[in-house]
Amino acid sequence: MKELPELHRGKGTSGGAAPAAEAIMGEAGAGEKPTGLRERHGGLQEQRPKGSRREPLAASFRRAGGHLLRYAGLALLLLFFVLPLLKLAGLSFMDEAGLTLRHYGELLREPRLLRTLRDTAVIVGGASGLSLLLGAAAAWFMAYTDLRGKRWLHALLLLPFLLPSYVLTLSWSSLLGTQGWPAALLRTIRPEAELWSVYSYGGIILVMGLHHFPLVYLLALDTLRRIPREAEEAARASGLGRWKTMLLITLPLAAPGLTGGALLAFLASLDNFGIPAFLGLPAGISVLSTRIYEETVGFGPSAFPRAASLSVLLAAIAAGGALLQRLSVRRGGVPETRAPETAARLHLGRWRPAAEAAFAGGLLLVTVLPLLSMTATSLKRAYGLPYGPANSTLANYRYILLENPKVWRAIGNSLLLSGAAAAVILVLGTAIAYLCVRRPSRWTRAAELGLALPYTLPGIVFGLAMILTWMEPLPGWNPGIYGSGAILFIAYVCRFLVLQLRAGLAAFALVDPSMEEAARAGGAGRAAVWRAVLLPLLLPGLAGGALLVFFTALTELTVSALLWSPGAETIGITVFGFEQGGDTVYSTALSTLLVLLLGAGCGLMAGIRHFAGKRGIRKA
Repeated sequence: MKELPELHRGKGTSGGAAPAAEAIMGEAGAGEKPTGLRERHGGLQEQRPKGSRREPLAASFRRAGGHLLRYAGLALLLLFFVLPLLKLAGLSFMDEAGLTLRHYGELLREPRLLRTLRDTAVIVGGASGLSLLLGAAAAWFMAYTDLRGKRWLHALLLLPFLLPSYVLTLSWSSLLGTQGWPAALLRTIRPEAELWSVYSYGGIILVMGLHHFPLVYLLALDTLRRIPREAEEAARASGLGRWKTMLLITLPLAAPGLTGGALLAFLASLDNFGIPAFLGLPAGISVLSTRIYEETVGFGPSAFPRAASLSVLLAAIAAGGALLQRLSVRRGGVPETRAPETAARLHLGRWRPAAEAAFAGGLLLVTVLPLLSMTATSLKRAYGLPYGPANSTLANYRYILLENPKVWRAIGNSLLLSGAAAAVILVLGTAIAYLCVRRPSRWTRAAELGLALPYTLPGIVFGLAMILTWMEPLPGWNPGIYGSGAILFIAYVCRFLVLQLRAGLAAFALVDPSMEEAARAGGAGRAAVWRAVLLPLLLPGLAGGALLVFFTALTELTVSALLWSPGAETIGITVFGFEQGGDTVYSTALSTLLVLLLGAGCGLMAGIRHFAGKRGIRKA
């Protein structure tokens, strides 16, 4: 009778089935057929219980549900992420007669396009070169020397990029403007002297280069720390001096990282709208991003087709730069598997105090001093008055906080849109990251690629694509989204979802799958596994990604500049409107409050990171 349990479990072999049948027949009698067995083709087989037919039916339902979810996800991906790009490209090649190249021909015949392309090349190229120079120098000092207080220096180095571009622009225009401290100091020496204007090519290049050099710094710092110390020591031991070692060993190994950082700064400069809009439009200087904005808000009969053609041109340039950047990083001279070395390779000795003072002083000059100048400007009774207690007042803050309802409406809109977008993105990004890590397939790879498209495109191009899509998503169907705050919400979700996805992928990579499998083996259901195992380990990383999305959406200007409508203004649009209307004291006051809010957000993120490290979550 030992084979009986195995037979009922379906685990009996062909050799063991016959003795079991004989034993059952012996007990049941020769004339009776045993329960659970039936004759078929001259042999006895197990008779399935009636309920077992539901198992293949349930499996088929599960498969059908999985296919339905995949196709529904694909449809949403096409509608929200791919269709806008197709609409944008299609409009640039269409007119009343059908397919045409007329819009491109008209643009190419305009002298203004050549001037715009020249200005774009000069500004983007100059800013990228400045970012490369500053980022490489800062990375070398931080990676190779024994400077003290590197944690604080690292935070100061990242500050220009963490600030919104329009806040950084206002801070530098307050410092280097005709009413700034350097101009006042210069007039005390030479009353007839005029300070160099920040509203120029040089001013745009300076501010844009300072805004984007942290991108080069981060990539170069990681590359320099991975360069084998042994290679440099062997070169020094063979008779090469310090400078020759740097030229022949260090720079060739670091070149891919530096090139990738420079191309990243190039893409960020090409995408930037705030700096050329604040400093270039008043001086008659246009780059591709501001030219698309001018064409879109022009509301002429061919405004959208011309803007779409310029957007395709800008997107093509950005795609080429992104491809080069990816290739440069992949062909790195330093293996990524090598752990970065944080120990100093160059001891400054008695020169260290002077080097620390110069390095920290330079960082304070390009980060803190402009912010202090902007704050001082926000306290003036009127723009143009000299600095001093007699000309200082808090009336500008009282106006924007208590007397202007549009400001509070903009603050409320930004908080609501960024908070709702961050909440939705947190759920979607986490779910997609889980599928990408735990159940990778061609569907998840396609989703990951599609989700990255809106963030890869220049913001002004993506904003125009959203307009063209939601004016009429399907032929003859206008859902009423364009011209309302809903289009800003959709745009924020589509553009910043990839940020949460990256944070989710990094968080899941730190969680061993065996912990989840052990919980399931212990009888825990899917919800219990998430509640008791995954969420406690993933929460710091996921919360950090959600906060990044929240503050990025809160300070966003480029996409909002095209998509906002009356009643749906955001903080960035309000600052832009104040500055365009000549109310610099109000724009600087609102920007100062925004800096304080961002500082609180950075403190919160640092607290979450500290909590995660204290709990040991990073080592999970």
